[in-house]
Amino acid sequence: MIRLAGGRVIDPAHGRDEIVDLWIEGARVVAPPPGGRADENFDVAGKIVMPGAIDIHSHIAGANVNTARLLLPEYHRAHLVRPTRTPLTELGWSTIETGRLYATMGFTTVVEPAIAPHTALHAHLELADTPIIDKAILAVLGNDDFLLSLMREKEGEGAIRDYVGSMLASSRALGVKVINAGAAMAFKHNVRSFGLDDVVPTYGVSSRAIVSALQQAVHALGVPHPLHVHCNNLGLAGNVETALETIAAFDGLPIHLAHLQFYSYGTEGKRGFSSAAARLAEAVNKATHLSIDVGQVMFGQTVTVSSDVLRQFAATGFAHPRKSIIIDGDSNGGGIVPIAYRKSSFTNAVQWAAGLELFLLIEDPRRVFFTTDHPNGAPFTCYPELFALLMDRNLRAAWLDALPKSTLAVTTLPSIAREYSLFEIATMTRSAPAKLLGLSDRGHLGEGALADVAVYHDLKDRAAMFRAAHLVLKNGEMVVRDGDIVRELPGKTLSVTPSYDRAVDRRLDDYYESLYGMSRGLFVVPPEAPGFLGAFEDVPCAT
Repeated sequence: MIRLAGGRVIDPAHGRDEIVDLWIEGARVVAPPPGGRADENFDVAGKIVMPGAIDIHSHIAGANVNTARLLLPEYHRAHLVRPTRTPLTELGWSTIETGRLYATMGFTTVVEPAIAPHTALHAHLELADTPIIDKAILAVLGNDDFLLSLMREKEGEGAIRDYVGSMLASSRALGVKVINAGAAMAFKHNVRSFGLDDVVPTYGVSSRAIVSALQQAVHALGVPHPLHVHCNNLGLAGNVETALETIAAFDGLPIHLAHLQFYSYGTEGKRGFSSAAARLAEAVNKATHLSIDVGQVMFGQTVTVSSDVLRQFAATGFAHPRKSIIIDGDSNGGGIVPIAYRKSSFTNAVQWAAGLELFLLIEDPRRVFFTTDHPNGAPFTCYPELFALLMDRNLRAAWLDALPKSTLAVTTLPSIAREYSLFEIATMTRSAPAKLLGLSDRGHLGEGALADVAVYHDLKDRAAMFRAAHLVLKNGEMVVRDGDIVRELPGKTLSVTPSYDRAVDRRLDDYYESLYGMSRGLFVVPPEAPGFLGAFEDVPCAT
């Protein structure tokens, strides 16, 4: 039995912010034992104790991520000595570093939010090679021929529900994401812009109809995480109108809008580009059916990876360095476009400010989630600096002073005095994401909780505090001590197994044989593959 003694326990799920001992037995948090004797005691007086953090949206595996690694070998550590055991990724050792870096910051669960079902097996192989953290994927639907054909033929909600259930089961996913619904299919017909009410050629269905059908199917299947939506018109000046329209259009059921910063742009000012984050935050505050993640931009070199092939194709002219890849494949395809966000750039400065405005103006930390849309807005290793910006208005002011002065005229950020508290940070990164994903065993430190625990030095420099945790326990075992990895454990993969009519599987078998000339079984993630896929853990669906 382990006792973490005398720390400041911040556990928003139970409304706790108090100095108290935390007891752990095996892989679980337990009540203090009679007599208060422990096998191991850790004095954490003066330190902050939180549940392990949860990242709901980070691109850490899959075809697009691997293509980015191949496109940009200069940003890998390939010149260093390889580890003894070569992991599944062939360039550098990104999987191992991903798990280790997340754990060092106190993160213990991460969701890869964009995996096409056809590539799910390879994504799971990568995730199994990623140590310490638990993982999950979201299956991308909404540009696939089978779904759009069901809608064109008006086969009804039941058929769509069963198809979505089958895709979740075959890809071992935790939920469903839709990316610029219908646009990737329209792109194949030479369409170069696609709005909420535009219609996919040959299928006769609109983006609005696709999102609505998937939203209803996810809800009917009882999947805990609501439909995860990448809206139309990402990155365009004036696209706040698209985001506002989307919020208003799907208010009957829960829905989650991804990386909303990239939809928070107006057209004010001499350059026709401004932050409209204040308008968007006001709409989010009123929309109780809605949750969002931000997708914060931070300054520096990164790479954008997205299955929104239409928008990525349009962005290739802004690539830095000047190289990119567009994959117009089955279903969504993908686009890889490197980019350097610069403090000297007016546009990039507005993007940076808009993300912070969303964080600070959305009132309920239970409905706004902490992401940089890694790596699209910034690498996840920038999280500590972002925590510091949210918690210190003077630090934000110092950063603003280094930006083009024209930025100040098109953002409300300089006027925002709010500073996040540690309790709010813990809410946004622990208790709220656990609830959003249906993970009842984590994100809190109540009795019976999974003993995923992060202990931090209570430093005035919040970036330094969150960059290197003092202690991190995963499943009750010590994995980090003072910012160093002391043990690597294999993490689990979380998935749902919804109930659906298996007759759709037989239809899909015939469809794959007809379209591809091969068995659908080649694309299905098997129930187990010892030594390769690791352990899966089922997350219950509502009945």
